[in-house]
Amino acid sequence: MRDALAATVFYGTNVLLAPITLAGYAIWVTKSVARGNAAGVSSTAQGPLSARYFEHNLGTRPDEPANRLMMALPGVPRLGVRLISGPMLLAHRLTGYVPKAFRYPFEGPVSPQYETSARVAFFDDAVERYVHRGEVDQFVVLGAGFDTRAFRLPNDTRVRSFEVDTPKTQAVKREALAKVDIDASAVTFVAADFERDDWLARLEASGFDRTKPALFLWEGVTMYLDRRAIEETLRKIATTAKGSALAFDYFTTESLESKALYWRYARATTTAVKEKLKFGVDSTPPTRDRLAELLTSCGLSLTTHRTLGEETTTERAWGGFAIATVDR
Repeated sequence: MRDALAATVFYGTNVLLAPITLAGYAIWVTKSVARGNAAGVSSTAQGPLSARYFEHNLGTRPDEPANRLMMALPGVPRLGVRLISGPMLLAHRLTGYVPKAFRYPFEGPVSPQYETSARVAFFDDAVERYVHRGEVDQFVVLGAGFDTRAFRLPNDTRVRSFEVDTPKTQAVKREALAKVDIDASAVTFVAADFERDDWLARLEASGFDRTKPALFLWEGVTMYLDRRAIEETLRKIATTAKGSALAFDYFTTESLESKALYWRYARATTTAVKEKLKFGVDSTPPTRDRLAELLTSCGLSLTTHRTLGEETTTERAWGGFAIATVDR
């Protein structure tokens, strides 16, 4: 009863203050349209950062680097962010209620619209297991976007951190980090495009040691790459030291082919920002087996897997979270 009352007051407050929230969105969209994508920065990279920003400010997952980085990105109006988040934060302070999208860890079945929020804990757990517990010597964030995990590691960590991303997105991130005084000196930045460059060669040239185990984090990236780039990346990781691990998320072909309104809208939106959904694991049940076959063909072993979406005779999974390892 108490939770129901808190939820009622929380959402009631947000409804009453909806004009403020809408004004914030109007400011944000107006600035985004006026600015365009002149810098060539990934538009989809901002979604995960926004989720972590709200989690931080709602007190469910502290992430000061994300909190500061969010406000420093070009195209993100500070006034717009404050107007959007203000009503929610006020309602939270009045009730203590946290909306489902920003609970940590995420609770219950994961619907497509909550995938970004739900995967945060999965990848955090992978970092905790492999990096914080000392199972690897190196930490590599592939397609890092505006991820902040490398900036949250203890100062005395012995693990060496790398971030790999396209030159333009990486340049914007580094400028924003400097703008809000986030110390990035412990992170080695490697500029590379997965579909055009030999990212592993560039990584090694920047100090990565292929003979030492590493955790590779590949969050929110696979669905935007073609199959050739996916397979080449998996094969490259398979050549690294025994004990290395890859944590990643993926969509299935169901996401690319479904005629459901949500997926049609998602495909149209990503295409509009020139980040078309390209890759999906075969959705023929069981999806875990299809993913394992892909990984095995590239020299990796599937060790952890969570299917997203119910698999039945009439329903097919639309994605998943997974960890693969180098066991040779």
